[in-house]
Amino acid sequence: MVAYEVLDGVQALQLVAEVGELYAEVFAEPPYLEGPQDVARFVEHFTGDLTRPGFGLVRAADGSVLVGVAYGWTMAAGAWFSRPEVEPPPEVRDVPRFAVMEWMVRSDRRGEGVGRRLMDLLLAGRPESWAVLAANPAALARRIYQRWGWRPLGPIRPAGMPALEVLALPLRRGH
Repeated sequence: MVAYEVLDGVQALQLVAEVGELYAEVFAEPPYLEGPQDVARFVEHFTGDLTRPGFGLVRAADGSVLVGVAYGWTMAAGAWFSRPEVEPPPEVRDVPRFAVMEWMVRSDRRGEGVGRRLMDLLLAGRPESWAVLAANPAALARRIYQRWGWRPLGPIRPAGMPALEVLALPLRRGH
């Protein structure tokens, strides 16, 4: 039985090591193939993200086992992902957005609806008009996002990473 918990940054601080372990497991898989240095960089960024405005995290656990996590924070109006190849549309760029930074589920628990529930709970009741994320175009997650209605906005080329694709999802009707 999977239980879900919505946490803020202060509450999520206690999960840093556990979330780092989940990240190491999930992102060791293709197409990511991330290693210990990537995991250390993630833990550093995740720890910093905990204090960002609008931070929210949803934790899925089966007893004491962390099954999945999704988290993000509010990206200020005008701010955008680093090194975009295409400018985002003004209706997305010029308003605060919820930036989904990670969405991960243990491989042995995929296909049970855990990922969908994590994302739904993460985005429920957000005050922002849009959610945005950057996905590896070769990842299965990228196809899942598109099935869920996320729209591609163009590639970005973050330093030291493969090219990613930015996607957006309206959180309010009329977008």
